[in-house]
Amino acid sequence: MDISQQVIEELTKDCKTQEDFNELFRALKKRGLEAALAGELTDHLGYDKHIRHRECRSNSRNGYSKKQVTTAHGPLELEVLRDRMGEFEPQLMGRYLTRFDGVDDKIIALYARGLSVQDIQSELAELYGDAISTTLISNVTAAVLDDVRIWQSCP
Repeated sequence: MDISQQVIEELTKDCKTQEDFNELFRALKKRGLEAALAGELTDHLGYDKHIRHRECRSNSRNGYSKKQVTTAHGPLELEVLRDRMGEFEPQLMGRYLTRFDGVDDKIIALYARGLSVQDIQSELAELYGDAISTTLISNVTAAVLDDVRIWQSCP
């Protein structure tokens, strides 16, 4: 799916300075990271948002908490999703992590290169030091794919 020129123009129409572009990038990163975290929670719970499943009622989505994170393009305030039992441990953005240097760029670069799920899994395992399931990678890539395409088409 190609991003239309109209969408790109709409995104960048108010960008007059470098700071305006940085703000656009911060907004795209925030949205992408939150979508990736939502994909991780979906993988953890085993079912998609808004789907009622009898077996999954013991643990479900339970709102979010705010988290301030420093990135290469400035601070971001993320809404990190929670589960009812408190068992969800995000792998992309650990509970006590406050700096996010280059990881988001690494993920976007992997998507942009068109790597397979296994290749992305091995790269992330190398980055985080432990194995990450292919189901998790699929959920995360599906969650952020539209944002990645917008990111790729920005000047």
